[in-house]
Amino acid sequence: MISFILSLAALVIGYFFYGRFVERVFGPDDRITPAVAKADGVDYIVLPNWKIFMIQFLNIAGTGPIFGAIMGAKFGPSCYLWIVLGCIFAGATHDYLSGMLSMRNGGSGLPVLVGKYLGQAAKKIMLVFTVLLLIMVGTVFVYSPAVILESIGGSSMMWVFVIFIYYVVATMLPIDKVIGKIYPLFAISLLFMALALMVILLIEMPRLPEFWDGLDNMAVKTDISWTDNIFPCLFITVACGAISGFHATQSPLMARCVKSEKMGRPIFYGSMITEGIVALIWATVSMYFFYGEPTPGYHVLEAARETGFHTSAPAVVNIICNDWLGVVGGVLALLGVVAAPITSGDTAFRSARLIIAENISIGQKNILQRFYISVPLFVVSIMFLLWQIGNPDGFNIIWQYFGWANQALSVFTLWTLTVYLVRENKCYIIALIPALFMTTVCATFLFASRQAFHMDAQVAYALGTLVFVIATVWFRMWYGKYKKSQN
Repeated sequence: MISFILSLAALVIGYFFYGRFVERVFGPDDRITPAVAKADGVDYIVLPNWKIFMIQFLNIAGTGPIFGAIMGAKFGPSCYLWIVLGCIFAGATHDYLSGMLSMRNGGSGLPVLVGKYLGQAAKKIMLVFTVLLLIMVGTVFVYSPAVILESIGGSSMMWVFVIFIYYVVATMLPIDKVIGKIYPLFAISLLFMALALMVILLIEMPRLPEFWDGLDNMAVKTDISWTDNIFPCLFITVACGAISGFHATQSPLMARCVKSEKMGRPIFYGSMITEGIVALIWATVSMYFFYGEPTPGYHVLEAARETGFHTSAPAVVNIICNDWLGVVGGVLALLGVVAAPITSGDTAFRSARLIIAENISIGQKNILQRFYISVPLFVVSIMFLLWQIGNPDGFNIIWQYFGWANQALSVFTLWTLTVYLVRENKCYIIALIPALFMTTVCATFLFASRQAFHMDAQVAYALGTLVFVIATVWFRMWYGKYKKSQN
């Protein structure tokens, strides 16, 4: 528990000190924001700052900081370090700068920003990559909530239909009509659940693995079949609690609703730190479940005896919430496991609609124009969904590709932010170091992953190192040419 307390303190301190440093690097001012300059009553609307924070938090959170942290906790206390360092120096920096850069560019979506700073070829790749990723997000967050809702009545296909109808409504209506009203409530429930669990942890003060017990893969000691290497697998498994490229597609939604640039740090940087705290709490609760002494699974081991260490993330959520929080916990677990992914799905489709509209220059004030773009998105999603339902391992396959694509998206964003900071003569190191690190992580995972090339670990590490060297040399060459052209 000492490692947890130190990590929690580090996240809070990181917000006040490093977050302020990143804010100073960017330099927010009193210029008119897109929410005011381009107000259209649909996507560009000034909203209260507290509401924007809640929506941003739920947009980027969903079940990511819960499920990812639970799976990441199996590695042991090394996941603490990634959540803390990743969140402060990579994730929150990534979210703040991408949100503020969107605001400075009239609320532009990620592909437009990539095109402006990395070139039109990168923009075209990014456009296809981003839209496919967002459709995958919307798809993977349909069937699993439907299956859970089936347990309270109706069929899974009925709930799939209901969720899709909600998606259509939330995607097409003005942002303040549905999202602005229900998201804050779901965000509050998600935060309440996490804080309640933290209070119980502090009361019970269980004996858990600490930093000084070792940062190697603890899972191998529990189950020899769990052979995934910490690098790069931990950095892909724990995404939303540390850094997630998906966030850069969501930040422009709120960048279109902020009245003052000076609210960027609490909204964008702050919501990511909050997500990191949620991930940290769930990682700790999960380590109590998997490694707590004297008996793993604490006092409800019997409920998880059949699966033990392999208890699925949703099952861990339900077992812990119901056991620790009773009836209220059961309701919160349902909101966390069902409402959170659904709300991530609807904003994914909304982001995809806006990105496509922006790139083909179709206004979105008229509902028919929104309808023309939304329908093809839902058709493609339904095709993905039908394949997923018909394939026993369909969800896992889509999710695995989504996990890598999600982190690859952060690579594009971080390089975009690096180039922007160089051009503005600002401290580009704050984006460059995370860009190089995540480039290496994604490349190594691609070479080593069972879902990709599945190379020998040593070969994958060598190739990942080569990618790091190439990326570093490429940046130095570009930087030298750019500075020379400026002189």
